[in-house]
Amino acid sequence: MDHSVHNKLVSFIWNIADDCLRDVYVRGKYRDVILPMVVLRRLDTLLEPSKDAVLEEVRFQKEEMNAVELDGDPLRDASGYVFYNTSKWTLRSLYNAATNNQQILLANFEEYLLGFSDNVKEIIECFNLKAQIRHMASKQVLLDVVEKFVSPYINLTPNEATDPDGYKLPALSNLGMGYVFEELIRKFNEENNEEAGEHFTPREVIELMTHLVFDPIKDKLPGVMTVYDPACGSGGMLTESQKFIEEKYPSLGANRDIYLYGKEINDETYAICKSDMMIKNNNPEHIKVGSTLSTDEFSGMKFDFMLSNPPYGKSWASEQKYIKDGKDVIDPRFKVKLKDFWGNEEEQDATPRSSDGQLLFLMEMVNKMKEPSATETQIGSRIASVHNGSSLFTGDAGSGESNIRRYIIENDMLYAIVQLPNNLFYNTGITTYIWLLSNNKPDSRKGKVQLIDASLLYRKLRKNLGNKNCEFSPEQIDEITQTYFKCAAVERQLDENNDPIGIASQVFDNDDFGYYKVTIERPDRRKAKFTQEAIEKLRFDKQLSEVMEYLYSEYGDKVYATEGYGDDQKQSFLKSKKKEIAAWCEDNDINLNKKAQTKLLDVKFWISLKALVQTAEQLLSAIGTDEFDDYNVFKLQVEQELKANKIKLSATEKNAILNAVSWYDENAAKVVKKVVKLNDEKLQDLLECYECEEADLPDFGYYPTGKKHEFTTYESSSDLRDSESISLKQSIYQYFLNEVKPHVAEAWINLDTVKIGYEISFNKYFYRHKPLRELSDVATDIISLEQKAEGLIAQILGVSKEQVSSIDKVQG
Repeated sequence: MDHSVHNKLVSFIWNIADDCLRDVYVRGKYRDVILPMVVLRRLDTLLEPSKDAVLEEVRFQKEEMNAVELDGDPLRDASGYVFYNTSKWTLRSLYNAATNNQQILLANFEEYLLGFSDNVKEIIECFNLKAQIRHMASKQVLLDVVEKFVSPYINLTPNEATDPDGYKLPALSNLGMGYVFEELIRKFNEENNEEAGEHFTPREVIELMTHLVFDPIKDKLPGVMTVYDPACGSGGMLTESQKFIEEKYPSLGANRDIYLYGKEINDETYAICKSDMMIKNNNPEHIKVGSTLSTDEFSGMKFDFMLSNPPYGKSWASEQKYIKDGKDVIDPRFKVKLKDFWGNEEEQDATPRSSDGQLLFLMEMVNKMKEPSATETQIGSRIASVHNGSSLFTGDAGSGESNIRRYIIENDMLYAIVQLPNNLFYNTGITTYIWLLSNNKPDSRKGKVQLIDASLLYRKLRKNLGNKNCEFSPEQIDEITQTYFKCAAVERQLDENNDPIGIASQVFDNDDFGYYKVTIERPDRRKAKFTQEAIEKLRFDKQLSEVMEYLYSEYGDKVYATEGYGDDQKQSFLKSKKKEIAAWCEDNDINLNKKAQTKLLDVKFWISLKALVQTAEQLLSAIGTDEFDDYNVFKLQVEQELKANKIKLSATEKNAILNAVSWYDENAAKVVKKVVKLNDEKLQDLLECYECEEADLPDFGYYPTGKKHEFTTYESSSDLRDSESISLKQSIYQYFLNEVKPHVAEAWINLDTVKIGYEISFNKYFYRHKPLRELSDVATDIISLEQKAEGLIAQILGVSKEQVSSIDKVQG
């Protein structure tokens, strides 16, 4: 359907709403009537020609066969479709038989709806259509709405028609229905000041995707094909794939069977998709309603081809409980096996952040890929999926997003990614990308990924469709497809102004996108000194310090009182002040969760901190207030003093005291963690692990003491800790020697922290710097603009340019 026809149809339908529903519904609620009536009329027109045959079959089964329940198979044969209606009514006959009595029309309409087969009744229920026709009947507008939809000037069928004036009315395809649906949704949502919602995939984008998916294997297409879309919307991706195969590869002929599968969470779009499956005699039972992420509806099934435009930037937090239990992933679709830096394979989380679930849909498709050996022509499975930019680079090494990219690339599934122009999609103007995956690359592409930048390849629309202001021409689709086939570098062309134009392509090795994320440590150097001021801070928990300091300053030692307060005089002081404390926190914008509140009101917790202060004061008395430049000596004295006085502290309590009275100083001695003694075998294992010589061990945090095979390790400073991202093609150690050690001599590599990440940056690979213009050119432009502005000012003031110039001279 071309855009002008599409716009006329949308206007016609919108006018139906405005003419009939203006005083019955608010404009934002027109959709509740218009969308189901469009679908119903589409189905109704298809059943009109076979109405007599269906009614004859009903008569035969009831009168000749004495059937208690009607047999659906003969009824489907009679209708010619996978659905039927056993009532005597069609929408046209409902209108022709109608009187001004809305209740009679309503009764007939309900009888008509009850006559549909179960698969259509499900669609009617999804739209809640029965409630809508009752409401319209009560408001005396049902007949008007029916009249509009049976008008001979509107064609909602998949077949071409002619209106009473002899003008042709184009067929309404599934994709055309998708455009109409999206435009109506946009109009309805504008009335409610709502966002337009899902991103409908334009016709030419689907055409490009089908070329990229099917053309490379057109000579190997199996006779029986399955196509799946886990976020199928109104079904355009599925039916256009089917249409593409049938029109582009007719050589398969009658031996070809194409089975379409999909799932959609929105009831309205699901109903439209299912109705179109019925219209085209595809099996509507293969389309499921509900969340793809929450339930694996097609568990155990594998598909030949998968094409999808999943929602992006959409939260999946409400579905998280079906996928994760705490931090553990419980859905096998979203777990992957990856090797760590040392080569040990382990199961990893493959879930992105909860605010954006688009990569979960990609993993759902990867999970449904067929092994090449399981396919008729050994092609395996092929995927095309549309994503925004976050799928390329969001998430650090070891994150779910990075793990997904890593799994796909390391398993050599990523064929190519195509960057599309902005404003190509109907309801979003952001940059989008087509990911192309296969689990059976040809030898020429193995270990390679092609990136194609087609963001500057488009033609402008004469009139915008929502946010969509451009499209691909057939020639541009062919250019992208041919660039994809060649899998070779294509340099960006420049126009006469030195601006980039056209298409660009680059081919990379898989590991070009991978990197090591490694932590670089520096030793902690600390000074220490006991002071009363430092000790006093131990009285308050760090996370609750603001509230605790206020309470202690306000009430003093009362905070340690365990009873004698409250109505029964058995409450602690703090619990008796619970409401006042809550009010103070609210006034000071302090939000405490339940666990923190319980901790704050627990007298035992306060007393334990008080005891810590007293212990620190005892240490102060024994050790004094001398400043130590060597924290190791200071710590040893503290431990000796605790032991001498038989004071037992937990490791946490001891560290709290030590941290309270010490601080980092670059001139202080390094803080020793421990001294390690290695035998020959362990030393050799260590050298093999780090792939270095014994003299290089300080670069990995092992410093020789001078004794044989004995090394000192130091505590690292969290404040000075840094991380480096190093290409998988580089040696971590060599990078450290070249880029880190010359600048920070005492740093070392913490190889235990190494994580492997993957990201893809189109800007990095395709951005070309445009040189700044010459100063003389800029000056010329400024002078020219000034002269033009002078003429405009003179025109506005009604004076000559010479007069303006003379005024300027006088003022100057």
